[in-house]
Amino acid sequence: MRATRTNRYLAFLPFAGVSIAVGAPAYAADPEASQRSNELETVIVTARLRQEDAQTIPVSVSVVDRALLDQTSTYNVQQMTQLVPSLNYVSPNPRNTAFTIRGLGSSVVAVSQANDGLEPGVGFYVDGVYHARPATAAFDFLDLDRVEVLRGPQGTVFGKNTTAGAINIASRAPTFDASYDVEASAASEDYWQLKASVNGPLMKDTLAGRVSLLETKRGGVIHDVATGRDLNEVSTTGMRGQLLFTPGDAVSLRFVADHSTFDPVCCTQVYYTVAPTLKPAARQYPALAAGLNYAPPSLDPYDRKTDIDGPLNVDTSESGLAAIVDWRINDKLALTSISAWRDWNWDAENDRDYIGVPVQISQHIPSQQNQYSEEIRIASSGKAVDWVSGLYWFQQEVVGRPITIYGAQGAYWLLGPNPPYPANLLDHYGQDGYTDFNSYSHAAFGEANWRATTKLTVTGGIRYTWESKDGYYNTTVSGGLDTTGNATLTNAKLSILRPQFYTANVDDDSGSGRLALSYAFQPEAMGYLSYARGYKSGGINMSGLPLNAQNQPALSTAVIKPEQNETYELGVKTTLASRHLQLNADYFDTTVHDFQANVVDTGPGALRGYLANIPEVHVEGVEIDAAFKIGEHLTAHASAAHADGKYVDYKSGPCPIEKIGSATTVCDLSGKPLSSLPKDTWTIGGDYARPLHLGRLNGEGYVHFEVSSRSDIYADPSDSAYTKLDGYTIVNASIGIRRAGPWEFFLWAKNLFDEEYMQNLTVQAGNSGLIVGTPSDPRAVGLTVRATF
Repeated sequence: MRATRTNRYLAFLPFAGVSIAVGAPAYAADPEASQRSNELETVIVTARLRQEDAQTIPVSVSVVDRALLDQTSTYNVQQMTQLVPSLNYVSPNPRNTAFTIRGLGSSVVAVSQANDGLEPGVGFYVDGVYHARPATAAFDFLDLDRVEVLRGPQGTVFGKNTTAGAINIASRAPTFDASYDVEASAASEDYWQLKASVNGPLMKDTLAGRVSLLETKRGGVIHDVATGRDLNEVSTTGMRGQLLFTPGDAVSLRFVADHSTFDPVCCTQVYYTVAPTLKPAARQYPALAAGLNYAPPSLDPYDRKTDIDGPLNVDTSESGLAAIVDWRINDKLALTSISAWRDWNWDAENDRDYIGVPVQISQHIPSQQNQYSEEIRIASSGKAVDWVSGLYWFQQEVVGRPITIYGAQGAYWLLGPNPPYPANLLDHYGQDGYTDFNSYSHAAFGEANWRATTKLTVTGGIRYTWESKDGYYNTTVSGGLDTTGNATLTNAKLSILRPQFYTANVDDDSGSGRLALSYAFQPEAMGYLSYARGYKSGGINMSGLPLNAQNQPALSTAVIKPEQNETYELGVKTTLASRHLQLNADYFDTTVHDFQANVVDTGPGALRGYLANIPEVHVEGVEIDAAFKIGEHLTAHASAAHADGKYVDYKSGPCPIEKIGSATTVCDLSGKPLSSLPKDTWTIGGDYARPLHLGRLNGEGYVHFEVSSRSDIYADPSDSAYTKLDGYTIVNASIGIRRAGPWEFFLWAKNLFDEEYMQNLTVQAGNSGLIVGTPSDPRAVGLTVRATF
């Protein structure tokens, strides 16, 4: 009966309570089982602490299972965006990682815009544990089972409240069946990856364990002509240990410990273009560069060349512990508890001017974050009503040390050749400091489903959250030319960096909720209408404040207002053609008041990201997901999204680079498109498999492909014409043999046709007009070998 005990554990996974639907088909892990049926498989999800058919649940979510992740060699969030059109991901470096769903979340699109005081709009969960720092999403996935992307406000049935959606990463849990998995990959650009896991019983029928390891390496794809180094490497290691304890048929305890590191020579950007500004010609990039006889190593960003002359490195790690308890109290009640601690350490250094001129020679922001969380849920099932309710507690502290150092040409580049300043005015002039951000969150939530008739179900959920945030910011400046007694030179230095000290506090309590009606027109056709209201508490600027007209810190910008989100959604889910076709579609309409965003200080000196509220943002669109099963051998899927987002009210927005002069100004962006949101995205993929017998190799030969496309986006909140990123289409493909005994091996290609596009853009510090960016990774061709014993 121990198999039954294991199955019961799997039926009560800790992320239960999340209704999920199919956005990509669930491919069978057993190809022989797939061959025995011409129908699409029923995707069972653990919603509301019980197993349910995903097609019957009135929520818009995409699910990518282990088989598709393996077939596409998807092992991080960036690659996930090629499978889920509504998900957007930007990561100029790990600390500045951000993702949006339907264009909403944290729109960080440039280096040095991450802000410790900004709460993500998209929740990131691993095995039910909320990760407060989006930077942890930059690590490679380890021992994946599935990925779920929920769209729209969340929080009435689980975890941390999020206004834009949630990404749930579920790893493989221990079982009582012994198994060994190994995988090795090698590819171009000196890429290689090793994965291994060991699973099985430790005490018969009572204690099982699982240990998983991963290491990924790739050579640099940007060449530094000044030093001969290859930059923007990949170097990731990860390990996860788990124990599953089942003292009885009704109780399971899962303990998880993990540790990951990311320590490559990374992350820099290359020349992209030059935008004209309203500054005097002598203060713009062409004249500044000519005055120093400087020229970048290439004007083509896809040559992937730089000449930075400062240090470059990343050293970041994360660790965590979790204890997950699932207890079936009786046939109708089940209890779940998730207790967790997580730690994130960040230490990196960057040449912030991105050229071979010593303007800003170092930016160094060591940070450490610790978080603790506890979630308790109880769920009940009944014939007419079922419900889930819970309590959530979360605490985190982020301690940072912002360091910036300017170089010998800092005064020339940032203050200008006219009026003349001493050449060494800013040489080794810099900032050092200490920041401390604390947040506390407590919440009570619940959701119920009432089956009013055999066809009509009413779902209602509510959440109430209490949050408190405290921020401490203190920086000093030193170095550079001694300007004691010279007010003109002293003020010139302070216009670039000045000491800042401030404290701030936010205390919020708020309610949010969800109401949905679903109607089963036929046994395999369901329509739904839902309304959700999300709320995100106010934030604290933890990256320094912009300067006012008197060249003083604008204390009024230390705190930003709460964000409120209202989303209406109308959708249908159908299974057609004798279960050979699944077709789901939804229309959504979202209005966000006081949208919290990172914007850029357009002052004449240092370029600083800070938090601000956008009074009103509106996004509406249509999403379509389809899965096909054609005969015994061909399975395919397609997803598409069309979204129209704009700033409804943004009269005091940041100015685009082409409208920036020598004084700080604001621009009315009302009616402009919402940045970081592609209007059209789509993906289509397929898998064609046939039985294959080659001597002793008895398995399945297959061909797999994925095509994904995204339209243009604006790469910063100002909607500058010079930071507009062109759309692109990527093709990935693989061909191989699986389940030839315990073995599987296949050839694969990512970005098969070597599509060139920019991943992100950054305006150079000081607003000279120079814009740099991160080019797409070149085509990668590799071989993967897997074995399961």
